[in-house]
Amino acid sequence: MGLQELWFIIIAFLFLGYFVLEGFDFGVGMLLPILGRKSKPDGEARRRVVLNTIGPVWDGNEVWLITAGGALFAAFPEWYATLFSGFYFPLLLILVALILRICAIEWRGKIDDDTWRQRADIGIAIGSWAPAILWGVAFANIVQGVAIDADRQVTTSLWGLLNPYALLGGLTFLLIFLLHGAVFLGLKTAGEVRVDALAWSRRLAIPTVVVAAVFALWTQLAHGSGWTWAAVVVAAVSLISVVWFTIRDSEGWAFVFTTVAIIAAGVLLFGSLFPDVMPSTTNPEYSLTIHNTSSSHYTLVVMTWAAVFITPIVLLYQGWTYWVFRQRISAEQIPPSVGLQMRNS
Repeated sequence: MGLQELWFIIIAFLFLGYFVLEGFDFGVGMLLPILGRKSKPDGEARRRVVLNTIGPVWDGNEVWLITAGGALFAAFPEWYATLFSGFYFPLLLILVALILRICAIEWRGKIDDDTWRQRADIGIAIGSWAPAILWGVAFANIVQGVAIDADRQVTTSLWGLLNPYALLGGLTFLLIFLLHGAVFLGLKTAGEVRVDALAWSRRLAIPTVVVAAVFALWTQLAHGSGWTWAAVVVAAVSLISVVWFTIRDSEGWAFVFTTVAIIAAGVLLFGSLFPDVMPSTTNPEYSLTIHNTSSSHYTLVVMTWAAVFITPIVLLYQGWTYWVFRQRISAEQIPPSVGLQMRNS
C-alpha cells in the first residue's frame, strides 16, 4: 500500500468518525422541537435534557470535520481545491448552518426569556437539518461524478447537483442521522424523554431501512465494485437489527447497529469512489484520482509520522470524555434557568 492509498483511507476514516459522532448530534438537534414541544408542561426541562445529552461532546465531535478538511488540504491539495470551488455554495450553506447551530447552543441559556430560547431552538434545528441533507447531497454527487473540465474546474451548475441520486443521498443521510439521534437519546436519557425517543426510533426505523436500501443498491449497481457488496450487506443487516432492537427497546444494541450502518454506508461510498476522488462526467481523463491530486512523497511521510503520534492521544482523550459523561439524564435533574432576565424596553 502506497502513501496515497493510506491517506485516502485516513481521510475516509476521519469522515466516517465525523458522521458517526456528529450524526447523532444532528439527530438530537432535529428532534429537539419534537421531544421538547411546548405543549408539554415540562417542555423547557425536556428540551434542556435533550441538549444536555450532547452538551459535553458536540464541539469535540466537530473536530473530526476540521481534521478531515485539514488532512484533505495537506494530502490531496488538488482534490481540496476542485471540491471546495466546485461545491462552494452547498459547502458554504453547511458552514453557515453549523455556525448558526454553534451560536444557538452556546447562547441559548444566556438570557432567561422564552422567546430567546425559542429562537435559539429554531437555530439549532435549522443547523441540524440543513447539514444532514447537504452532506448526503454532496457525497452522492462526489461518488456519481460531476462535470470537470481539463483545467480541473467543476462546470456542473447548482441545479445540476440536485439530481435524483443526490437528493436520495440527502434523504438517506437525513433519515439515518435522525434514527441515530433518536436511539442516542434513548440511550442517554431517562423518564418520559427516553420513552418518547424510543417511540420515535421505532417510527423512523422502517422508513430508514427502505430509503437506505434503495440508495445503497443504486450506489452499488451504478458505481460499486465487487468487494463493496460486503458493505451493502453489513449496512442492510445492521439496519434490520436496529428495527428489531428498537421494537424491544434495547437502545444500547440499537445504537451499536446504527453506528455500524453509518460506517458501512461510508465504506460503500468511499469504496465506490476509489481510486478516483472526483470522477469527471465530461471525460474520464479529467477525473481526479489519488495519484494526480496528492502532495509530494515527503509531505505525506511527515504527515504520516505526525498522525502516528497524535491520533492515539486524541482518541484516548475523546473516549475519556464520553466515559466521564456516560450517565443518563432526566427532566427531574434539570435545575431552574439561571440566564440573565430580559427586560422589556
